[in-house]
Amino acid sequence: MTDRVYVFKAFERFWHWSQAGLIIFLLFTGFEIHGTYRALGFERAVSYHAIAAWSLVGLWIFAIFWHLTTGEWRHYIPTLDKITVIAKYYSSGIFRHEPHPFRPTLQNKHNPLQRLTYLLILTLLSPLLWITGWLMFFYAGWPAWGLGWLQLQWIATAHTIGAFLMLAFLISHLYLATTGHRITSQVKAMVTGWEEVA
Repeated sequence: MTDRVYVFKAFERFWHWSQAGLIIFLLFTGFEIHGTYRALGFERAVSYHAIAAWSLVGLWIFAIFWHLTTGEWRHYIPTLDKITVIAKYYSSGIFRHEPHPFRPTLQNKHNPLQRLTYLLILTLLSPLLWITGWLMFFYAGWPAWGLGWLQLQWIATAHTIGAFLMLAFLISHLYLATTGHRITSQVKAMVTGWEEVA
């Protein structure tokens, strides 16, 4: 029997899809800036990359405010409770069609591995991308800030590593989005707010 559980509020869905679109566009323009391919042209790619980055900053500021004022930040506090059960499910149980050991609710949206992953992205990967991105954007100001000793190549390399890590997360996130009760149930949940659980 399948139950429907309301999990994602309207703003969460808007934030998720807006953030996803901006991150994909940042990857697209960023890899062109890096010289991986040619689509928009270097100057336009740089300009669009900056616009998308500042748009994402604005979205994050609003999202942080929303999470703090609504108490939704609690869904990202990591827990080790049942983390090995969840890890075992994703490493082997899922391939044996075992039932998912976690049932999302409006009060408990993310399983322990999701919580840990999102925390690492928020505290390590995102700051790496933002700090290195801002340093490159404001490269001309380095000498005045006492950062003349920095090498642009170091910062660009760190930013590129961050971009590849974000791409790896995006690919794994897309795959895991297909592992719900039905192949489309988790994507549907992020569109409607309602998740189907077995």
